[in-house]
Amino acid sequence: MFTGIIEELGTIKSINKGNETIVLTISAEKVLQDVNLGDSIAVNGVCLTVTSYNSSQFTVDVMPETFRTSTLKLLNNRDPVNLERAMAAGGRFGGHFVSGHVDGTGQITEKRPEKNAIYYTISLPDHLMRYFMLKGSVCVDGTSLTVFDVTKNTITVSLIPHTADHTILGKKTTGDLVNIECDMLAKYVSRMLSPEKEKTKQKSKLSLDFLQEHGF
Repeated sequence: MFTGIIEELGTIKSINKGNETIVLTISAEKVLQDVNLGDSIAVNGVCLTVTSYNSSQFTVDVMPETFRTSTLKLLNNRDPVNLERAMAAGGRFGGHFVSGHVDGTGQITEKRPEKNAIYYTISLPDHLMRYFMLKGSVCVDGTSLTVFDVTKNTITVSLIPHTADHTILGKKTTGDLVNIECDMLAKYVSRMLSPEKEKTKQKSKLSLDFLQEHGF
């Protein structure tokens, strides 16, 4: 489990691509301070397992499903990547619940600076749009962001200067692809209210009226 608060920018040192698989070696500092074999580190929002490491770098495997559904296959040597260690019990929780299992990719269709903010409009696949609402949360390349606008097939998010300077998002531009993980709560609620659930004819107290009544 992660929070969507990026700890540092790593750098791709080597890429070994196979048939829909990748072995990545990434240079880093902070995330290596207490690392152990088998630990989880989110790389651009994708939860990956540390298979080897030393004082300056670590190695992870990218499996076929992750290869197909994420932007990791587009990485090149020396590319910067967002890094976050799995959250520790008792630690601060500054973003939102992030699993590190991306739901797909989105494409930036507009980048608009406004005063001290940068607004990004991101086009998404139709099947993901059900999980977004105004002021909801989304994880973009591992970064927890707030949704400021929703249309039929796009969302708009905003970056503060710190986020732009300390994540890879600040350098993103129109046409770039980004990893998207929808809000976990939205996915669970959608599943519970889905037509498939209704077909079971199992009565449930969970409804849109119930959620609104209780502040959701």
